[in-house]
Amino acid sequence: MEASAAEELAAAKRVIMRWDSTASAACSAGGDDQMLFDGAANRAEAERFLRAVDDLRRLAPPSPASVGSPRRASAAGGVCDAVQVAMARLEDEFRHVLSARALDLEIEALAGLSSLSMASDRRNSDATEEAAAGDDDGSGGGGGSSVSSSVGRRSSYRSLQSIREIDLFPADAISDLHAIAYRMAAAGYGRECVQVYASVRKPAVDSAMRRLGVEKLSIGDVQRLEWDSLEAKIRRWICAARAAVRGVFASERRLCFHIFHDLPLRTSTATAAYATNQDAPFAEAVKGAALQLFGFAEAISIGRRSTEKLFKIIDLHDALSDMLPDISDIFAASKATESIYVQAAEIRSRLADAVRGILSEFENAVLRDPSKTPVPGGTIHPLTRYVMNYISLISDYKATLSELVISRPSASSRTAAEGNEATPSFPDLDPPDPDSQLPLAAHLIWIIVVLEHNLESKASLYKDAALSHLFLMNNVHYIVHKVKDSAELRGLIGNEYLKRLTGKFRQEATRYQRTAWLKILNCLRDEGLHVSGGFSSGISKSALRERFKAFNAAFEEAHRVQSAWYVPDTQLREELRISISEKLLPAYRSFLGRFRHHIENSRHPELYIKYSVEDLEITMADFFEGSPPPHNRRRSHG
Repeated sequence: MEASAAEELAAAKRVIMRWDSTASAACSAGGDDQMLFDGAANRAEAERFLRAVDDLRRLAPPSPASVGSPRRASAAGGVCDAVQVAMARLEDEFRHVLSARALDLEIEALAGLSSLSMASDRRNSDATEEAAAGDDDGSGGGGGSSVSSSVGRRSSYRSLQSIREIDLFPADAISDLHAIAYRMAAAGYGRECVQVYASVRKPAVDSAMRRLGVEKLSIGDVQRLEWDSLEAKIRRWICAARAAVRGVFASERRLCFHIFHDLPLRTSTATAAYATNQDAPFAEAVKGAALQLFGFAEAISIGRRSTEKLFKIIDLHDALSDMLPDISDIFAASKATESIYVQAAEIRSRLADAVRGILSEFENAVLRDPSKTPVPGGTIHPLTRYVMNYISLISDYKATLSELVISRPSASSRTAAEGNEATPSFPDLDPPDPDSQLPLAAHLIWIIVVLEHNLESKASLYKDAALSHLFLMNNVHYIVHKVKDSAELRGLIGNEYLKRLTGKFRQEATRYQRTAWLKILNCLRDEGLHVSGGFSSGISKSALRERFKAFNAAFEEAHRVQSAWYVPDTQLREELRISISEKLLPAYRSFLGRFRHHIENSRHPELYIKYSVEDLEITMADFFEGSPPPHNRRRSHG
C-alpha cells in the first residue's frame, strides 16, 4: 500500500475509533449520549464519519487469509476492527434516527381515506418524486460527500393508486437513514440494518393500527361475538382497513423505498441478498399487522352464515374489492409480502361464496317458515314484510350481486329440507326473456314465488274463507307495492311478473268480496218472495219479513266480524269499502224501494227495516279497521 493511501486509511480509522461507543475513549468525543446524526450541530462530523467509512471500504487491504505478510495481516485485522466499530456506531445512529426523528402520525389525516374509491382518487405523487429528485452520480449514495444527496434521485418507483402517502420522517432524516443503510449494506451488514429497522418501525405500525381502531382479535374471538357487536365492528373495520392500506401501509412502503433503494447487493449469500432487498424491511415492519388486519375479514368469511349477515358481508366484500388493486400494488410485487395479497384475494373469494350461500339459505328459510297461528284480522304477515324489505335491500346491492350470483335457482331449491317430506311442486318461473334476464332477477322472482306458496299455506289456517282471501289480498298487495316503490327491484322483477302479481291481488280481492258478500246480497233478491197470483198482490209478507231479518242478521254479523279484520293500506281499505258499497247500497236501495211499503203497513216495521241506505253507508266506515265495531252507531228507521 502506498504511503499516501496508508495515511488516508489511518486517518479514516482515527475518525471512526473516536466514535467507538464500546470504548471509554468515546467520552472524549462528546460522551455516549452524543449522536452524530442529531441535528445540525454534528452535521460536519457526520459527513466526516461517512467519508471515513467510505475510505475504509475503498482503501482496505485484502483479508488476512489472502496475504502472506504478517505486517499486512496485522493491518487488515486493524481495518476489520475499525469496520466493526463503524458498523456498531452506524447501527446505533440508525436506531436513533428512526426513534427520534419520526413525525407524529395524524390519524385524522387518514380519516378521508375511508371513503376513497378506485374511481374517485387516482393520484400521482409527482410532488413527492420531485422533492426526492436529485443528481444521480452513480455512487449509490456512497461516493458523494453530501449526506442529503443520497436520497435524491428519481426512480422507477411509481405512485400507488388510491392512496395518500403520509410523510413519516422529515426529508433530511430519510436522507440520513439512506446514507447509513447504504454503508451498512456495502459492508455486509444489511441484515442487521433490517433488524434494527423492523425493531423500531413494527411497533410504530402496530401503534398506528391501534389508533385506527384495529383490534387484535383471533378468528375464534370474532366468531364468538354477538351479531350486533360484530356488525358495528365490521363498519369500523372497513374504515380502518382503507386507512391502513391506503395510508399506513402505503406510507411505510414508500419510506422503505426511499431508505433502502439502490443499496449495493452482496449476493455471496442468500441472507445478504435478502437483507439488502428494499422489500425485506417493509415485510418485517408491516406483515404482522397486515395479517392481523385481514384476519378479521377472514373470520367473517368462514363464520356461520345467517340471513342477517348478508348485507354487511356484501359491504365487506365490496370494501375488499375496492382495496384489492391497492393491496396488489403495495404487497404483490414482492415475494416477501405477496402472501398478504394472496390472503386478501382468497378472503374476497370466500366472502363471495358466503353471499351466494346466504342467499340460498334465505330462499330455504322463506320456504320452510312454519305455519302455526294465523295473524289476527288477516293483516300483512311479518314474514311478508321481512322478505320484501330484505329483497328490496338485495336490489340495492344489484351491482355486486349481479356479479356474484351467476346461476339461476336450481331444482334442488324447490324441495324442503325438513324431514323426508318434499314440498308440493312449484310452477316454473317462466321468465319473459330468459336469455336476457339476470340470474339475480330469477332468484328474486323465485323468492316471491316461494313466499306466495308459504302465504297460501298460512291462508288455509283461517276458518273463514273470506278472511283467507282478505289475508292473501293484503299480502300480495304489499308485495306489489314494495316492488313498485323500488326502481331497482322493479327493474329486476320486470313488468310481466309484476302484472302477474297485480292480477293475483285483484283476484283475491274479488274472491273475498264474492265469498263475504254473496250471501248478504242474495238476501236482496226477489226469488222466493212471490206467491202464485198477480205480481202486485203476490208478495209473501212472512217471506219478506224473514228476508229482511236474514239481511239484518247477515249484515250485523259482517259488521261485527269484518270491523275486526284489518286492511293496513289506507287507500286499499277505502277502495275496498267503495267497491262493496257500489254493490251493496244500490241493491239495498232497490230492495227497499220495491218492498218497504209491504213492511211499513204491517205491525212493528222497525223490527224488520232496521237500516236506511245512509245507515249502511255510515256503518261501512267501520269495516277493516282492525278493532271491534262501536256500539252506539245511530240508525234511522224511516
